[in-house]
Amino acid sequence: MSGTWTLFVSIMTKLFVVAFLLLHTSASSSSSSSSSPGAAGMLKQLFQYIDDHQNQFVQRLREWVAVQSDSGDHTKWGEVERILNMTAVRIQEMGGTVDFADVGTHQLPSGETVPLPPVILAEFEKDPKKATLCIYGHVDVQPAKMVDGWTTDPFNLTEIKGNLYGRGATDNKGPVLAWLHAVESYQATEKEIPVNIKLIIEGLEEVGSYGLLELTRKINDSFFADVDFIVISDNVWATRNPALTYGTRGSSYFFVEVDGPKLDFHSGVYGGSIQEPMSDLIALLGSLLDHTGKILVPGVTDDVAPLTEDERKLYDNISFDLEEMKSVAGVKHFLQDTKEKVLMARWRNPSLSIHGIQGAFSEPGTKTVIPKQVTGKFSIRQVPNMDPPDVERKVKEHLQQVFSTLKSPNRLRVTATVGAKPWVANLKNPQYVAGQRAVREVFGVDPELIREGSTIPIAQNFQEETGKSVMMLPIGGHDDGEHSQNEKISRYNYIEGTKLFAAYIYELSLVK
Repeated sequence: MSGTWTLFVSIMTKLFVVAFLLLHTSASSSSSSSSSPGAAGMLKQLFQYIDDHQNQFVQRLREWVAVQSDSGDHTKWGEVERILNMTAVRIQEMGGTVDFADVGTHQLPSGETVPLPPVILAEFEKDPKKATLCIYGHVDVQPAKMVDGWTTDPFNLTEIKGNLYGRGATDNKGPVLAWLHAVESYQATEKEIPVNIKLIIEGLEEVGSYGLLELTRKINDSFFADVDFIVISDNVWATRNPALTYGTRGSSYFFVEVDGPKLDFHSGVYGGSIQEPMSDLIALLGSLLDHTGKILVPGVTDDVAPLTEDERKLYDNISFDLEEMKSVAGVKHFLQDTKEKVLMARWRNPSLSIHGIQGAFSEPGTKTVIPKQVTGKFSIRQVPNMDPPDVERKVKEHLQQVFSTLKSPNRLRVTATVGAKPWVANLKNPQYVAGQRAVREVFGVDPELIREGSTIPIAQNFQEETGKSVMMLPIGGHDDGEHSQNEKISRYNYIEGTKLFAAYIYELSLVK
């Protein structure tokens, strides 16, 4: 009898221990994940509100797209200020406070000095016990005209087959509005916003964010003092799948000016008797890279960070379809023959692109002119561990050396601008953990971890100057055509992206 009783006690003890462990594991899981019934119910209500108000959100985007806030044309800076004011009014209507930060003046090529559009510094009611998220965005746009090849009026948001066409729809008015709508979804459903929200919105991103770096340094000990995380949504997915972006390339822009005779000449009179500036310039530009895309400037690529095995593995899970991308780009083939090589060429390797020639005859028809002065324009996209001043020095030395071999009586001048550094984030940062959870919550898949081939200087500037965690959380589609004709954002990405931002705000509140 005593043996049976001992066996019974032993079995019951083991069952109790197992039950305790199961309950403890369940409780721990609930406290660290959004899978708890309460959290799921809250997010469901937020998502329902967003679905129910999507037409209103599209109409608001239509109103913003109608503002021709082309920052590349200083005569339209009044429109830039108008969209900044519209943004400020919307934030204030939601209960936020707004300050317009002065970022100084800018000297135009004519020598005239003009005031720069201000930068919005905004925040909603804060709780010192909560983490603080700062959202960056911009509301200026690239130039756009019907004659450029647009199918629809670029400043009249037009919906065709689920796509919302208009300049700024994806870059960056749509994402800025999506962030505001995500905050609105909490307010309208009477849910407590689980993190403090700040915003920094500018109107000069497309021309290099004049004054923003200096402003960042100035307000580092005030506006940024209590910020824990900075998020940027100013790029797009690489494929049809949602993504988190952990790196961008830097950029330096060069002007190669060749100055020759005092006047433009008739080619029938002087052709063959003088060394033409255009011929010199073509020789100089032709010395920069070969037909495979390899940069020929000595030493420029020497400092490129080597590819690690961990980084290489990140490319395996990206569903990049070469044939589809050839179709989207309208090309027969890429310079590389595998998915991984193409993506590395676009994201983690440097590239050089020639953009145009100023001073040359480019109108329709014929004109037999020898231009007296021409300026070639090109840029180099830079990656870790390249340094813009070092790249600039090597480019100038190379062009001077090539020019000397031409024995030309013309004059060469090489100048550089931009000089933005590349940016790479730590994928183990809590922001990326929250971002991955939010993507799974909304889209039901793991995000692709990608880099961006373009340059977004503010990411590196924020990270370097503030020391805060920076993440890029895109909602634009891979075929949105930012900076191109027929820029668009799909209604799906716009609305589901708003849900993603709402879920991210919640998930961020859970991370340590």
